[in-house]
Amino acid sequence: MILVTGGTGFVGQALIRHLVEDGQAVRTLIRPSGRSPHLPKGVPVEAAICAISDERGLRAAMVGVDTVYHLVGAERQGTQVDLFESEVGGTRNLVNVARDAGVERIFYVSHLGADRASAYPLLKVKGIAEEHIRRSGIDHTIIRSGLVFGPRDHFTTALARMLYVLPFVFPLPGDGNTVLQPLWVEDLATILAWAVEDDETRNKTYEVGGPEYITATELVNAVMQAVGNRKRIIHVRASYLRLMGVLLEYLFPQLPFSIYWLDYLAANRTADLDTIPRDFGLMPARFSHHLGHLEGQPWERIVLRELFNRRAANA
Repeated sequence: MILVTGGTGFVGQALIRHLVEDGQAVRTLIRPSGRSPHLPKGVPVEAAICAISDERGLRAAMVGVDTVYHLVGAERQGTQVDLFESEVGGTRNLVNVARDAGVERIFYVSHLGADRASAYPLLKVKGIAEEHIRRSGIDHTIIRSGLVFGPRDHFTTALARMLYVLPFVFPLPGDGNTVLQPLWVEDLATILAWAVEDDETRNKTYEVGGPEYITATELVNAVMQAVGNRKRIIHVRASYLRLMGVLLEYLFPQLPFSIYWLDYLAANRTADLDTIPRDFGLMPARFSHHLGHLEGQPWERIVLRELFNRRAANA
C-alpha cells in the first residue's frame, strides 16, 4: 500500500492517477475541512481523513503502508499559515510515525535551491524537511523540482488570475531575468511513479526541471499570450515587492496570491537539462506546449467567483 500526503493537490492528483494506472494500491491523506476534497475523478483510492500534525491519526493511516509520497506543501496559503510548523513540524511528525510503522521508503518533493541555510523562507524550510527525511533511517528519494505547472497549479493559473486583478501593469521582482526551468506536472508524476520500481533511486536526491531555461519575463509573457490579457511588465526591487505582497495578503486575503511565490523568482532555479532523460529515460515537455489549461477560460468570471467565495468563507 502506498500513502500519498497532499493527494488532493494538483501534483498529488496526477501522481495518484499514474500510480493506480500502474496497478498500485493507493491511500491518500485528506486534511479535515468543511470543503469537499479534490480527489482524482474515476480513480479508485482509499482516503484517510487526518491532519499531518495528528500523530494518532497518522498511525491509523499508515497501517499496511510500505511507501509514502510526501507532497504536502503550505506555501500557497502565504502568511496565513505557519510555514515552519506546517512544513518542518509536519515532516518530522510524518517521519517519526513512518519509522515506527515500518514504512520502507519515503519520496519527498522539494524545490530547486532548497537549503536549510537559505535566506528565503520557503527554500529554508524545504531544506530542513529534507534533512529530517535523510536522517530518518528510512530509504528515501528526494526530488528537487523546478517550477511545476499544469491544470489547477499554484503558479501559472494564479498568474492568469492576477492578470485580471492587477490594474494596468504586472510587477516582477528584480530585472525579470531570473532563469527558471518549468516542469510539466505529468512529467513529474511519471518519474515519481516510475522511481518506486527502481531501486537505483533509493537514498538519492535528484534535481529536475523541464527541457529549457526561460526567464521570468518570458514565462509571464507566455502566460499573458495564453490567456489573451497583456499588461506592461514593470520591475520592482524584490524587498519592496515582498513588503507589498505581505500588505496585500493582510488587507485582501481573498486575492489569488502567496508571498512565498516570490522565493521562486528571487534567484535562478535550474538543474541540468539532461537529468530526467539520463536518469529516468523520459524527455520532458516544453513549457509553451502545455498551456492549454489557460486558454479559452472566462478568467474574469473565475476571479470574481473566487473573490466572492473567499470573502464568504472569511466572513
